[in-house]
Amino acid sequence: MQLHQLAYFVAVAEARHFTRAADTVHVAQPSLSKQIHVLERELGAELFSRARGNVTLTAAGETLLPLARRILADVENARVQVQELVGLARGRLRLGATPSLSTVLLPDALRLFRDTYPGVEVVVEESGSRDLVRLLAQGELDLALIILPLHPRDPALTTTPILREPLVVAVSADDPLVRTASIRLRDLQRYPIVMFREGYDLREATLAACRRARIDLRFAVEGGEMDAVLRFVEAGLGVAVVPSMVLPGRPSLRGVPFVRPGLTRTIGLAHRRDVGPSAAARAFRSTLVNRLVAQTRAGSLPRGVELLRSG
Repeated sequence: MQLHQLAYFVAVAEARHFTRAADTVHVAQPSLSKQIHVLERELGAELFSRARGNVTLTAAGETLLPLARRILADVENARVQVQELVGLARGRLRLGATPSLSTVLLPDALRLFRDTYPGVEVVVEESGSRDLVRLLAQGELDLALIILPLHPRDPALTTTPILREPLVVAVSADDPLVRTASIRLRDLQRYPIVMFREGYDLREATLAACRRARIDLRFAVEGGEMDAVLRFVEAGLGVAVVPSMVLPGRPSLRGVPFVRPGLTRTIGLAHRRDVGPSAAARAFRSTLVNRLVAQTRAGSLPRGVELLRSG
């Protein structure tokens, strides 16, 4: 089994078409088809069903696809790590983060990282924690900023908590609710709620807390990402439960804290357990943590945000 055969197989699996796959990997279509046949003979199973011109994966193909992707990702990771031995003059960082963390934690940390390692290419994947965990496990990311704990816990990953932050109720600045010192979770029943889309970490955390308290919410709008939700609140469509760190820089919004103990979320870094973080990933992790330590010492983190790891 050769690496180029696996690459050809993945290309066909993704394109569902032999000619388009050949164009993707820059080989002639007959050569690609021949290598796929060689791979099938070696494995003793057909990988594709080619009935009536439709290319679909067989059961054997479905089994091989995630393994092939992981093998190719590991080979690429090995190539990058060898290149990084020259002192991060070159390399690549594949970084994942949830939408809210992309907004509040990444910009400053990435600026500092790029200033220090200008030759390192940075690729950012923005998605929910569950999607990022899947991409990490497949070897498509080096490091991810996610919300902890993972449900269910993934034994293939190593996670490190770095921050704990309070969740607050975001309201428009002219809403009478801003004059309230704090709010009980149960009080949310009285307000129209702007809710995040399905699969969004904050949606799941809010609804889980409400289920435990046997609270039913009334949605005014649902289905948005972070920026859309905040804009809907600014427009007066309702209130939203959001992380406290997303509100600075939004003068038309205010955050009303929950009555103690309130709601919090834990932010962590995750990487694959069986493959150590690349040099670029380790350098970015240090850059991010050092930045948070500096902000903590300067008192510039939002109120209630707690640093959990300092090195």
